[in-house]
Amino acid sequence: MINPQDIFSISSQKQFEKMALKVFRFQYENNLVYQEFCDFLKVEKHTVKTLQQIPFLPIQFFKSHTVVSNTNSIQETFTSSGTTGMITSKHLVTDVSLYEQSYRLAFSEFYGNIENYAVLALLPSYLERSGSSLIYMVKDLIELSNNENSGFYLHNYEELIAKLTELDASGQNVILIGVTYALLDLIEKQNFQLKNTIIMETGGMKGKRKEIIREELHATLSKGFGVSGIHSEYGMTELLSQAYSLGHGIFECPNWMQILIRDPEDAMTFVDYGKTGGVNVIDLANINSCSFIATQDLGKKHPNNSFEILGRFDNSDIRGCNLMVL
Repeated sequence: MINPQDIFSISSQKQFEKMALKVFRFQYENNLVYQEFCDFLKVEKHTVKTLQQIPFLPIQFFKSHTVVSNTNSIQETFTSSGTTGMITSKHLVTDVSLYEQSYRLAFSEFYGNIENYAVLALLPSYLERSGSSLIYMVKDLIELSNNENSGFYLHNYEELIAKLTELDASGQNVILIGVTYALLDLIEKQNFQLKNTIIMETGGMKGKRKEIIREELHATLSKGFGVSGIHSEYGMTELLSQAYSLGHGIFECPNWMQILIRDPEDAMTFVDYGKTGGVNVIDLANINSCSFIATQDLGKKHPNNSFEILGRFDNSDIRGCNLMVL
């Protein structure tokens, strides 16, 4: 068995690689779907000696397969959002305390003590459905902030405008976590000049507005909120860890999470720093599911292990996903 505390105490690249290979072997032996996928690729467990040799499971498998690495009972089922009729991803979580530990530790690493903030959440499309891992996390952060002003807002924009203005003027540190389209809706109703507030967008127009490039989006939000930069959170239903950007769209991972960029033409090879390709995520907190996931995001990585998200693959552009026949 793998001790989760060994994962959360990783402090070097060597430790990360050693633990990643240990988790790979564990998941190959205990996750039938992942084992079949590796076997289909003719990757034998004992031949994998580096991160680059580990197979990454296409994220679409979470829509069609049960991706678990143990036989314990399911504590939480997180589901992705989707339009009516779409097949959504299901992440079956057998130990939700790993998720809690992962996001609590990552938050404190990037932002310090949660009790220093009032946490305001503008996440209407997530609140209006069940099974959101983002709502689970933000609800917990709101409670951990121990601040009577923390809370969720649905469509009550006027109340949020009043609360945000009042808290910021009082000198209270605030984090406003919002889905992209709702943050844009908010600044169309009110122009702010915030001095003590972090604006964190979680991505997503959810079909409410047309997609725009990040630079344009962040410039619009910065101007509307009167802040110098926009923070972002990069996470997904199928993961238990998040990366954060403290501005300019440059994301950094906690020590138990890393990104590799795969060649868009060949899913089994990787591209150099600065080149665009598909985003593969290693999330070692995801030991009871799958820690090695090939996403549908496009990105590029920098030499210091930070990365950018540049968009998404068009479905027709995804190579190597005919492996879904498994």
